[in-house]
Amino acid sequence: MRRGRGGRTGRTGQSLRWALIKAAVAGTTMVALAFLIPLGLMVQQTARDRAFTAAERQAAALGPALAITTNQEAIARALASTDAGAQDRIAVHLPTATAVDAVVGQGRADALAVSTANGSANGGQGRSFTVHVPGGFALLQPVAVDGGRVAVVEVYVAESDLTRGVSTAWLVLSVVALALVAISVLVADRMGARIVAAARHLAGAARSLGSGNLAVRVPVEGKHADGAPDELREAAHAFNSMADRVVHLLAAERELAADLSHRLRTPLTVLRLNAASLGEGDAADATRHAVAQLEREVDQIIRSARRAPDDAPSVALGCDAAEVIRERVGFWSALAEDEGRRWQLAGDDGPAPVPVQRGDLAAAVDALLGNVFRHTAMGTAFSVDVLATESSVIVLVGDAGPGFADPDSALRRGEGQGGEGSTGLGLDIVRKLAEATGGDLALGRSAVLGGAEIRLRLETRGTPPRTTRRRAARLAGTVRRRG
Repeated sequence: MRRGRGGRTGRTGQSLRWALIKAAVAGTTMVALAFLIPLGLMVQQTARDRAFTAAERQAAALGPALAITTNQEAIARALASTDAGAQDRIAVHLPTATAVDAVVGQGRADALAVSTANGSANGGQGRSFTVHVPGGFALLQPVAVDGGRVAVVEVYVAESDLTRGVSTAWLVLSVVALALVAISVLVADRMGARIVAAARHLAGAARSLGSGNLAVRVPVEGKHADGAPDELREAAHAFNSMADRVVHLLAAERELAADLSHRLRTPLTVLRLNAASLGEGDAADATRHAVAQLEREVDQIIRSARRAPDDAPSVALGCDAAEVIRERVGFWSALAEDEGRRWQLAGDDGPAPVPVQRGDLAAAVDALLGNVFRHTAMGTAFSVDVLATESSVIVLVGDAGPGFADPDSALRRGEGQGGEGSTGLGLDIVRKLAEATGGDLALGRSAVLGGAEIRLRLETRGTPPRTTRRRAARLAGTVRRRG
C-alpha cells in the first residue's frame, strides 16, 4: 500500500519535472529559431553578395587594360594575370567593325545578353547586370573603350560560390541552438527537482498527518525548503497552521468526551445499585450484565480520552465477524425471549475475518439489533444472516415490522425514525464502519419477513475467508434457528 502511494507521488514528481523540461525546451527552441533562422538567412545572403562583389572586382580590374588597348593578345595576357582568368571564369566581348563581337576568353552569356549589356540591343547606354547561365550566373559589366565603343567584361560565378561557407554557418548555428536547449533543460531540471522535493515533503507530511502522526510539520527553512517557490512555502505555513489547529481541536474533543463520560458515572452508579436489587432471573442477570458492560465502556472512553495520542496502544486490526455476531445475538436473545420475539441466526458456523476491531464491530451489531427492538412492536420476529465471500462479509438484519418510511433520511446523521430517544446516530456509525473498509450500508425490505432489512457489507481487502460453495448454498436454502 505504501509502495503504491510512493509510486504515485514519484510519478507525479516526474511528470512535474518533465512538464518543466518540456516548457523550457519549447521556449528555448522558439527563441533560438526566432534568432537563428534570420541569422542563417542573412549568412546565406552575405555569401551570395560576397560572390558577386568579388566578380565585380574582377571585372573592374580589366578596366585600365581596356582603356589602353583593345588588342586581343594584350587583353588575353591581362585575363591570364587575374584569378578568374586562371580559372577560365572571365571573358571580354570586344566590339568589332562587324556585327559579331570578338570574344577573348571563355564566354558563357548569349549574344542577346551581351547586346543588352553594351547597349546595342536597345540603342541606349549599356548597363551592368547578371544573367543565369548553365552552372551558375554571369556578371556582365560594360566598359567604354576608344572611339566611343563599349566592351563587355563577363565574369562567371558558379553556384558553389554563392553558398560557400553557408553549410558551415548553419552547422555552427544548429550546435549553438542545441547547446542553448541543453542548458535550458539542465536549468529547468534543477529547478524542477527543487520544486518536486518541496512538494514531496508537503505531500509526505499530509499523508503522515492523515495516518495519525499529529506531530508532523513541514520545514519552511533549511535545506529541505531551499529553492522552493513562495507558493509552496506559503502552503507549508498553511499546513503547519492546520496541523496545530487539528491538535488543538482533538485535545479539546478528548477533554469534552472525558468530561461527558465522567458525568455518566453518577447515574450509572445508581443504575448499578438498582440492578443489584432486582433479585434473581434471566432478565435481572441480563440487566446487570448490560449495566456492567456499559460501565466498562464508559471507563474505556474516559481512559482513551485522557490518553495522549502518542501513548495510544497498538491494537491488532481484525476479528472474526461470525464469532462477534454470534456473541451479540446471544446477548440480545434473552431480551427477545422476554418480549416474545422469534429470531433466527444463519451463516455463523464458519470463520468470517474482517479488517475491523472487535469492539467496533460489536458496537455496530448492537446498533443494528437495538434498532429492531426500539422501532418494532413486542413480538416482532427478526433474523440475522452472515455471508462470507472471497472479497467481503455481508451481514443482513431483517425484521417483520413496518419497515423504513424514508430509507434515505434514516442514513443521515441526526435524523431518527421518529421513535422516542432516537438520535439517528446508530446507523450513521454503522455506515462509517462499513465505508472505512471500502464497503457500504444499504436499507431495504426483507424478502422473508416482509419488514425492514439492513445490509452491512464489509470489504476484506483481499483476505480470503475460508468458505465453501456448499456453505453458501446451505445459507441460501436453509436457516438454522435459535429461539
